[in-house]
Amino acid sequence: MSPERIPATAKPSGPGRPKDLGKRAAILTAATRLFIEQGFDGVSMDQIAAAAGVSKLTVYSHFGDKETLFVAVARAYCEQQVPSSLFTAEPGTPVRERLLAIARAFYAMVSSPEAVAGHRFLCSPQMSGSPLPQVFWEGGPMRVQGEFAALLDRRVASGELDIPDTRVAASQFFTLLKGEPYNQLVFGCCSVAPDVEAHLQASVEMFLRAYARPLPGTTA
Repeated sequence: MSPERIPATAKPSGPGRPKDLGKRAAILTAATRLFIEQGFDGVSMDQIAAAAGVSKLTVYSHFGDKETLFVAVARAYCEQQVPSSLFTAEPGTPVRERLLAIARAFYAMVSSPEAVAGHRFLCSPQMSGSPLPQVFWEGGPMRVQGEFAALLDRRVASGELDIPDTRVAASQFFTLLKGEPYNQLVFGCCSVAPDVEAHLQASVEMFLRAYARPLPGTTA
C-alpha cells in the first residue's frame, strides 16, 4: 500500500507560523478512534479530516502523511497511559510498591488491542526502511525507559538499589514485564493473557533480587 502523502497543492505552515493546537488534538482524537475501529489500512485521511471537523489540508499540514499521524497517535497514547507523573520522586513509597505500580500501568498500555495492533503494524513489511518505527521508539519506549532510569538513579542514591547501569536495568525491567504473556498476545495465541498479575509480581521480584541492596544485618 502506498502511503498517503501531502498533496502538491497543500503547503504546511512555515516555521514561524504556529499551528492550531485545538485542531491538532481533534485530529489525534479522531485518528485514534478510527485506527482502533478500522485498522490502519481501513482509514483514509479524508475520513480522519471529516471525523475531526477539519479540512484534509489541515490534517496534512499538521502530520504530513498517514504514517506520521499513526506514530503521533501511538506516542500520544503512550504518554497518556504511562505519564511522566508515574516516575516523579516519591521517597516515602517503598520501592517494591513503586515498581509494581509502574509495571501494571506499562503492561496495561502495551497489552491493549490498539497497542498490539500498532506493534504489528510497526513491525510489518510496509514499514521496512521507514524512519517512523525509530521516531516512535524515541518518543515512546525510549522516553519511558529514560524516565524510569532516572527513578532508579534516585533509588540508588537513597541506598535502596545497587545498579551499575540504570539504563541497562530499565531496559531489562520492561523486557521482563512483557515476557511470554505479551508475546502470546502479539502472536494471537490468546486474546487475554492468563495470570498477568502473578507475572508482573514475579518480574518485579526478579528485578529486586538482582538489584535491591540487602538490608542491614542481612546477607544477599
